[in-house]
Amino acid sequence: MKGSKFITLLLIILSLYRQSAAAEEDTPVSRFQNYLRFKTAHPKPDYSKPVSYLISQAQSIGLETTILEFAPSKPLLIITWIGSNPYLPSILLNSHLDSVPAEPSKWIYPPFAATKTADGKIYARGAQDDKCIGMQYLEAIRELRFVQGYSPVRTVHISYVPDEEIGGANGAAKFAGSDEFKGLNIGFMLDEGQASTNEKFRVFYADRLPWKLIIKALGMPGHGSRMFDNSAMENLMKSVEIMTRFREGQFDLVKAGLAMNSEVVSVNPVYMKAGTPSPTGYQMNMQPSEAEAGFDIRVPPTVDPELFIKRIVDEWAPHYRNMTYELREDGPIKDQMGRPLMTATDDTNTWWGVFKEAIVSAGGTLSKPEILASTTDARYMRELGIPTFGFSPMTNTPILLHEHNEYLEESSCAQKNQLALWINSQEINPSAINSISAI
Repeated sequence: MKGSKFITLLLIILSLYRQSAAAEEDTPVSRFQNYLRFKTAHPKPDYSKPVSYLISQAQSIGLETTILEFAPSKPLLIITWIGSNPYLPSILLNSHLDSVPAEPSKWIYPPFAATKTADGKIYARGAQDDKCIGMQYLEAIRELRFVQGYSPVRTVHISYVPDEEIGGANGAAKFAGSDEFKGLNIGFMLDEGQASTNEKFRVFYADRLPWKLIIKALGMPGHGSRMFDNSAMENLMKSVEIMTRFREGQFDLVKAGLAMNSEVVSVNPVYMKAGTPSPTGYQMNMQPSEAEAGFDIRVPPTVDPELFIKRIVDEWAPHYRNMTYELREDGPIKDQMGRPLMTATDDTNTWWGVFKEAIVSAGGTLSKPEILASTTDARYMRELGIPTFGFSPMTNTPILLHEHNEYLEESSCAQKNQLALWINSQEINPSAINSISAI
């Protein structure tokens, strides 16, 4: 009998220990690690499991959820915190579910294990880009509801979209053009930004425009020993030389400190294709009749796109040298009013004042607003004229997006407070809110 009671007591103690351990593990950091462990890397991202996890987290906070699907097996999750005046323009906090591929052999720890080291670094693909903000949004609302007892005036939506890393055609692009999006009545949006290597928070008011340029050259084939004008390779090489000089000129501005990387046009060759194939490689004694090269080009919204296209036509792929080109603009280049895709960072944008006030109230400092060197889903909302900032609250952090051994320090998870204070700050200045309500 005594032995039986002892075993029962031991089982109860072990059960309580397990419950206590489970409770201890349910922290902002552990929830972040759980989210990172879902393999959402291309080319075959698993969207269903992380969406189910996010729904469970939303329900634990008492938030509403909606799943949209604009393409098969590509769910788009919306989490909603209803405000006391849902007729006011709402706030949208956006992040993407997917991530770029990772090469496990080149990582210190498995890229989807979300390993936390003794010094507080959490290694995982997507740690910075951008599962961090996806969880910070939820943690901010969790704190506002359960710690501060706060209820918002205007409704707050969180969107988790698929396929951002491959252009967002079946994600944010279709979402922004949908009736469901119109029904959300968005007045302002936050999307991903980038880590800051110092103590100041970075904020981005525009993205560079992603262009894919393919230049093709034609010419008469000839014997490898001959020298004659206007061969396909010669014409292509002339264009490459002209483009290289342009690239060097833009890069010189950056090196001299006269412009940031995101403020110039970047032109980077990504492939070249030419030659006459043979069983052993290429026919070395034959000059080919066709040649082509591909370039990744990023254009700041401050550059006139029509003038830049004229440069391509006149200098980089002129017809008189038997050149043609294909230009793919990934996404919009102007908003619906024909304006550059930029969000104002001055007194003309009331949201800017609210955003700055929140950061200062949290004891933070903002660096000079920037153009993001890369491209995000924010461009689809800016196309609609919706004020949108890129903001990822990560300070004193090396920029590791898309790199091997991407990590985020545990302390950055605590920077959810910056987001919490920002959401709360929509009521800091009543006169400002009155003007926002009119947007």
